Amino acid sequence: MDGIGPMLYEGKAKKIFAAGRSDQVVQYFKDDATAFNAEKRGTIVNKGVVNNKVSERLFKLLEERGVLTHFLERLSDREMLTKKVTIVPVEVVVRNVVAGSLAKRLGLQVGDAIEPAIVEFYYKNDALGDPLVNDDHLRLMNVATPAVLRELRELAHRVNTVLKPFFAERKMQLVDFKLEFGVYHNKLILADEISPDTCRLWDMATGESMDKDRFRKDMGKIEEAYQEVLKRVCG
Repeated sequence: MDGIGPMLYEGKAKKIFAAGRSDQVVQYFKDDATAFNAEKRGTIVNKGVVNNKVSERLFKLLEERGVLTHFLERLSDREMLTKKVTIVPVEVVVRNVVAGSLAKRLGLQVGDAIEPAIVEFYYKNDALGDPLVNDDHLRLMNVATPAVLRELRELAHRVNTVLKPFFAERKMQLVDFKLEFGVYHNKLILADEISPDTCRLWDMATGESMDKDRFRKDMGKIEEAYQEVLKRVCG
């Protein structure tokens, strides 16, 4: 990481470093894995490499389709140069298929299609366990205005419109995924990453999980699943 400035922040999956310009940062993708709000911790070998390369491919695709992102350049296997944004403390989850917490909360059948897709908001707060919230909660806490929430929803659906067929063409079902957005020069843009860490992906032929669920549920063959996603997305 020669030429990179001091570390500004370390999260569960990435380290953020100062870059040559004040409006840019370098994301370093780690192999650390966490689940259940970091109650479960471990390592997925070369996860950082996979997530960096997959994110690069998907950010470039979205930029081509008119979705603004923080991506500037992949510097190395683990490093990505991005715009420096002020993160909106709202995780935006898009769901195309019933799975995970949605099935548990509402008693719905895992695997049932959701048409049209639904968008959920989660308040980014580790101490509270990133709780599911609605527009009124976020307005009450002065986290985001109704206009910002409308834009987050619209952008999430736009991202889904691009990614869902992209994965389907590569024989992967995009079940659901998490997005984070940030403000850059007074504009909302897509930030963070898009990877097997943040997407729930099922093989369309076998129904097998190809994402971090393999780590969450001790399903084995975690590294192999990540490498297969990399192969299909970037191959």
